[in-house]
Parts: sequence; structure tokens; C-alpha cells
Amino acid sequence: MKHRVHEVLKWAIGEGHRSDSPVDAAAATLPKARAAKVRHHAALPYGEVAGAIAKVRGCNAPNATAAVKLAFEFLVLTASRSGEVRGARWSEIDLEAALWVVRMKAGKEHRVPLSARALAVLREARRLHKGDIVFPNSQGKPLADYHLGARLLPKAGVKATAHGFRSSFRDWGSELSGATDDALEPALAHAIPNKAKAAYARSDHFEPRRALMDA
Repeated sequence: MKHRVHEVLKWAIGEGHRSDSPVDAAAATLPKARAAKVRHHAALPYGEVAGAIAKVRGCNAPNATAAVKLAFEFLVLTASRSGEVRGARWSEIDLEAALWVVRMKAGKEHRVPLSARALAVLREARRLHKGDIVFPNSQGKPLADYHLGARLLPKAGVKATAHGFRSSFRDWGSELSGATDDALEPALAHAIPNKAKAAYARSDHFEPRRALMDA
């Protein structure tokens, strides 16, 4: 807000309506803005993830359809974002190559290696529906965000968010998998924050990631 007021007053000075800007003087008397508190997505310890999948499989809530349950398990197995899974299309998936090519924002593509269990989930989903949407709702359209969140996980007794399972994966990867950040960060489709390093990072470490996702 201070920046906006300052810009308006700069324009006023340039147009001859004012000779000074009181913003800088006023800023010295204002209290410092508190940094916004970071709120993390609720996540489970990685040792509880298998149990969460089992709870979802056994959930009998009205909205816990077969497609929703499979979508949740696929989300966990691929460490993907909810929107990517909900928007997944068969045209993006190559079952023979065990590959899912996610079309992300800004036209970028993210290659996801599919484990044996992820492929089994997809084949089960294929038997349920014949349209291009992999995990559709009852109208054949992509699931809404709440289908994998508020309408599923609390009903199944899982105290985490869908996004929190990416954190569980990262913790497991760091502590038990033996994988390096060069494999773990691309597995989560994270951009490299260091611009110099990013300029030389041409590989998405696909083969190491395949072994990682199998594990």
C-alpha cells in the first residue's frame, strides 16, 4: 500500500500538484510489518502413509467412489499435486513405457515414471471408465479439489491433506531412499532456485527417478 501511495505522489509531484512526498517521513513512524506466518499442509510421517492408503480403500463414505480412491492412491504413488492427478488424461499416459507426461503451467512438461503399483491403479481405472479423463466424477468430468480432500480424507480418518503426502514422500526420500536431491527435487517437479545451477541442469534424472518411484 505504501508503494502505491508513493507512486501516486510521485506522479503528483511530476504534474506540479505537490512539491514533496510525505510517504518517506511517515514510513519512519509506522511499525514494521510482521512477516506472514508460514502454514504448512498437514502431513503424515512416512511410516503412516501405507496405513492411510488402506484406510481410504476401506472408506465407505458416499463420495468415496472407486475413481476417487484410485485417484488418491495414484497421487501418493506419484508424489503429484492434486490438480495434476485430477486433470490427468489417458492421452498423457503411456502404459507400455510406464510413463505419464504431465502438462504443467507455462507449457512445461513433467515426466513421471510409473511404478508397478501405479500401473495397476491405472489399469483398474481404465476398466471403470472409457473416456479420456483418468479419474472422472459421475458426469465424466475431472474431480473437484474437495473430492481428494474434505470429502475423502477426514471421512477415512486420515489427518492430512492431499498435498501433505508430497511432504511425506520428501521426508522418506531424504531419510531412507538413498536418493540425492538431484532425483528428489525433479520427482516433485520443483524448480531449481539457484539460477546459475538451473542454467546448467539439463537432465530431469529420469532413470534414477524410476528406481526411486519403484522403491
